[in-house]
Amino acid sequence: MTWVGGLEKRAGRVVLLFMFVGDAMLEAAVEAARAGALVVRRHPGRAVGFKGAVDLVTEVDVACEEAIRGALERATPGVPVLAEEGGGAWFGQTRWIVDPLDGTTNFVHGFPFYCVSIGLEDAGRVVACVVYDLVHDRLFRASRGGGAWLEERRLAVSTCTDLDRALMASGFAYDRRERAALYLRFVQRMLERSQGFRRTGSAAMDLTLVALGQLDGFWEFNLKPWDVAAGWLLVEEAGGKVTDVGGGPLDLARPHVVATNGRIHDQVISAFADLLPVAPR
Repeated sequence: MTWVGGLEKRAGRVVLLFMFVGDAMLEAAVEAARAGALVVRRHPGRAVGFKGAVDLVTEVDVACEEAIRGALERATPGVPVLAEEGGGAWFGQTRWIVDPLDGTTNFVHGFPFYCVSIGLEDAGRVVACVVYDLVHDRLFRASRGGGAWLEERRLAVSTCTDLDRALMASGFAYDRRERAALYLRFVQRMLERSQGFRRTGSAAMDLTLVALGQLDGFWEFNLKPWDVAAGWLLVEEAGGKVTDVGGGPLDLARPHVVATNGRIHDQVISAFADLLPVAPR
């Protein structure tokens, strides 16, 4: 496909004419995610490298990102890409934000929970996204004001109204060896206050499960833009709420995220309130 929209310069900056090309941009993300998924399915090996003590990267991550970048650049020329492995557009009014394989450690170990995540940010807001669940061959998508969808099914967050009955999830940042005790304070608080706790290893998939109504809430510190961009929009378009851990606006540049069905959001923020002075910022 080709991009039918364009870019316009306003007040010295280039902005996306999203109101006219929303469907085309979402379709571009869908096709790019499928291109990445095809690489994961066909790639012959899983050679592993390390970006940090516990931060893995595989040849599949790199090849998948190349396929996604290529698809996006062909479909939306002029829109820059920020992606986990190759970097790119750390700043800009309009950009694609890509995690080619969210849950790499799961992938390497054969643990069935990983995905492709693509979000389109425009003027500080994520306006379109795709999460491709590679294990179950499920494609989730959302557009700002257009709802969140799994194929033809419109997503809706859970109806849980009491944190005491909520299923919560979290993850741990790559500094977890140095800050294990700190992160476990938050886990302990949720073990004390919620019905259950899960740690799956993919922030993008956890956020997707909040949008799907299978998790009631999720939190994590020290994430990256590509970990949360797509899932953030999915949750909001499914009727949920996403903030930072203090209840304020989420900072996509360095996300410390709480995402819930909205009904228990204030309860989660309140449960963490006395822990925030020692939380990573």
